[in-house]
Amino acid sequence: MRKIRFENGEFYHVFNRGNNKRPIFIDRFDLNRFLLSMREFNTKEPIGSLYSLSLEKGLAENPTPKSKRLVDFVCYCLNPNHYHFLVQQLEQDGVQKFIHRLGTGYTRYLNDKHNFSGALFQGRYKAIHVDSNEYLLHLNAYINLNPEAHQIRGSSSKLLSKTSWEEYLGKELPGNSFCNKKIILSQFSNITEYKDFAKKALAISKERKEMVKSLELLLLT
Repeated sequence: MRKIRFENGEFYHVFNRGNNKRPIFIDRFDLNRFLLSMREFNTKEPIGSLYSLSLEKGLAENPTPKSKRLVDFVCYCLNPNHYHFLVQQLEQDGVQKFIHRLGTGYTRYLNDKHNFSGALFQGRYKAIHVDSNEYLLHLNAYINLNPEAHQIRGSSSKLLSKTSWEEYLGKELPGNSFCNKKIILSQFSNITEYKDFAKKALAISKERKEMVKSLELLLLT
């Protein structure tokens, strides 16, 4: 993939999958740990070990101040063997620094816990510059409804999948919400209008299969 230049204030689709399609979450605790890592590693300041932080509280009660965050999450999707993030860079080299910290920290945790070794993710993460508002809106719908786009079935797969969809609908617990939804929701009269748009956008992408095919191809390269 062509190397892109990251600029502050711009939006990027960042994604990766497990090495050789291996799972990146073995159980629900791992998924929650990854979510916590997404929140806690998104800062300019060193945080030490996450082992000292309790996951029983979900995502911690004291969110990282915006002035110290590397990126703003617009939305996200975590599936059993891959993830998608839509982020806005806030600090110089924020995307690279955040993904490096997230990947390194979570890989160390998973390898230690499950007695694994080696790389967890398939090489360097992929990133695409989101260069239009139309792209931003449709990508948001695709990521939030990603399990439906991939037709994820089965209780175990659903248990190891999570998106920011519930957060956008106002159904997520306050302590578990960390996306900056204003950039998307401010373009709709209400949540119902947004929900209708997202469902229609997903239906269009399924029908044309252009976005899904291109994203899958990028994951394979």
